[in-house]
Amino acid sequence: MKIIKFILLSSLLAILSFSAWIYYPQYQINKIKQENAPTVEKTNKLTYIDYYRTIPDSTINHLALGDSIIRGYNIPEEENFISQFSTQLSVETGKQVVSYNEGVIGITSERLNERVQAGVYDEAIKEADLITVNVGGNDILKLVKKSDIYSALKSFDSLQGGFSENLAEITIKIGELNPSATIVLLELYNPMPADHQFYSLADKLLPKWNLMIYEAAKGTPSSIVVQTTNVINSDNLDYLASDGVHPNPSGNTAISSQILQQFQQQHKADAVLANRQN
Repeated sequence: MKIIKFILLSSLLAILSFSAWIYYPQYQINKIKQENAPTVEKTNKLTYIDYYRTIPDSTINHLALGDSIIRGYNIPEEENFISQFSTQLSVETGKQVVSYNEGVIGITSERLNERVQAGVYDEAIKEADLITVNVGGNDILKLVKKSDIYSALKSFDSLQGGFSENLAEITIKIGELNPSATIVLLELYNPMPADHQFYSLADKLLPKWNLMIYEAAKGTPSSIVVQTTNVINSDNLDYLASDGVHPNPSGNTAISSQILQQFQQQHKADAVLANRQN
């Protein structure tokens, strides 16, 4: 009887531990989102749109760093979300927005971090008013290509740890070079259809990965995490290109609109406003 009780207790603890491992990240993400949600107390603060509308500069420099999501995959330059959002921002603020797209197809977080730390983008970062960064998808894709899905899952935590470190170092370096710039990060999305054999598993693991993005953003004075999963998901598969991974022009438009919506609702940090004025 004692053995049976021990087995039952061990099984219960294992289930509870696994549930916490799976669901706690989403709880943390929701908590961070609530902290950034518009409130009555914030009505005297500037939204990001208002901030860029009222800065004295007549031109807004938009730098984009990252992978093929940034670059735009098999679509014209003007149809990637960097170009589309820059155009929308120009309309909203009445200012000229100049975008510099430094996206590199296939780049990993480790490689982007190496380039950032080596000073490849230093001058562009210093001149930017807005810096959009998306990276991490290729970290996962390269791991999966090297091994079967089950072996890849065993390496998920170590892979996630490396990504978290790389992203933190990237955002810290950007903040050191340009404290007043807004850093825009994007959630990683699940491109699988709901009936895919690994959809449910990927959907549960995704918050663990995205939590690292929210934590990196939380460590910088002025940042937004774009809620990409609101627009690219199993309900909107028509936003994906034929490869089933990258957003097509319509998907890029949806991402651009999501960024604009958050710029209209979220507020620029007081510390960053002070940096800009000094």
